[in-house]
Amino acid sequence: MSGLILEQAQKLLLERVNRIKDVEEVTLWDAARRVLAEDVYARHDQPPFPRSPLDGYAVRSGDIRTAAKDQPVRLKVLEEVDAGHVGSKCVEPGTAVRIMTGAPIPDGADCIVGQEDTNYGEETVEVYEPVGSYENYCFTGEDYKAGTKILGEGMTLGAVEIGILASLGLESVSVYRSPKAAVITTGDEIILPGEELTGGKIYDSNLYTLVTRLRMWGMEVTAGKRVGDDPKAAAEMIRDAAKEADLVVTTGGVSVGKKDIMHEVVKLLGCETIFWKIAVKPGMPTLCAQYQGKLLVCLSGNPYGATVNLELLVRPVLEKMSGRPDLKIKRERAVMESTFPKMSRVTRYVRGYCEDGNVRIPDGSNASGILSSMCGCNCLIEIPAGTQRLEPGDEAVIVRL
Repeated sequence: MSGLILEQAQKLLLERVNRIKDVEEVTLWDAARRVLAEDVYARHDQPPFPRSPLDGYAVRSGDIRTAAKDQPVRLKVLEEVDAGHVGSKCVEPGTAVRIMTGAPIPDGADCIVGQEDTNYGEETVEVYEPVGSYENYCFTGEDYKAGTKILGEGMTLGAVEIGILASLGLESVSVYRSPKAAVITTGDEIILPGEELTGGKIYDSNLYTLVTRLRMWGMEVTAGKRVGDDPKAAAEMIRDAAKEADLVVTTGGVSVGKKDIMHEVVKLLGCETIFWKIAVKPGMPTLCAQYQGKLLVCLSGNPYGATVNLELLVRPVLEKMSGRPDLKIKRERAVMESTFPKMSRVTRYVRGYCEDGNVRIPDGSNASGILSSMCGCNCLIEIPAGTQRLEPGDEAVIVRL
C-alpha cells in the first residue's frame, strides 16, 4: 500500500501492537512516568496522629473564650513539643503546651493558638485571641484513612503520585515495563560526533535527536547505532536489535535512489511490509514493516522529516504499548501570526511556536533537511491537503510537541 493518509497509516500500525503487560518492581526514584500495575491502598492513617498546622500553643478552647488584647488569658506552659517528638503532658484546664508545626497535639487540647496571638511566653503565656474548638487542628487521617484506595492500576506516576507513595512508607512500586526501542541510522555519509569530519561526511544528528526524544517520553532505548549503505549489515543490525527491543526505528534509505537500501533490507529480513509512503510532508517515503511480530518504522533520513514522523507515527504506537494517555497526540486550535505562502497538495506539517493561542512560524528554512530552525518550537502547524496558503489571522490546527 502507498500514499496513505496519516490516519490510515496510524491505524495500520496500531492494529499490530498491544499493551505491554510485563510487570516489574522499581524504586520510587525510578518510578517517574511509569504506569502502575496494581491498585495501591493506604497502610496507615495520614497523618497518623492529630498534628499542629502551625507554631503556637495547644490549649483548651473553653479556657480562651474571653481572650482579648486588653484582657489576655494567662495559661501555665507545661512543656514544649517539637515536630518528630511526643509530649508527656495532658492539657488540663488553665494550662497550655508550646507546640511546633507538625508536632502531635497533646491529649486534652482541642485547638492551637498561633504564636503571633500570644506573648510567646515560656513559663506562662498570654493569649490575645479566642480560637474555636478544633480550629487550627489537623485530624488523624485527614489526608487519607488506612485501607483507602489511594492510586489505581493504569495511573501514570508523576511527582505528586510518587510523593503519595513515599507518604505510605513504600520504597518501591509495581509498574508495567516500559516499551523498549532501538534506533539505527543509515548512510555512508554520516559519522558520529567525535570522529574527524572529512570530505563528503556529515555528523549524525538523527541518532541523537530520536534517542533523546524517546527517552523524554520515558522509553528504554536498548540500542542507538549507525550503519553504512550496506543492506546485509543493516539487516543484521536490525535482527540483533529486535531481540531485545519492542520497536526498531531507522532513518534513511527509504526513497527510490540507488542507495535507498531499506527496501532490500526488508526483503532480507523476510518482513511483512505494512505500507510505503504516506501522504504527508515532510517524510512522505516512510516505510513500515513487521519483523517477527515487532514493528520496524523506517523514517526519512532528513532531520526534520524524521523528527516529525517520530511524533506522528511512533508516538501513538508507544502510547498504546505503554498505556500512557499523556503520550496521546494533542491537537489545538490557534490563530496564525505568520504567512505560509505555499499551496499544500498533501497534509503538511510546519514547525511553529504557539503562545496564548497564537502561533508563528520561526525565521529560517522549513525544508525537511533543516533542523536548526526548529530550535525552541513547541508545536507543528497542521496544514490540510488542498490549502492554498495561510495568512495572519487565519485559524490553524497545531500538534503540541
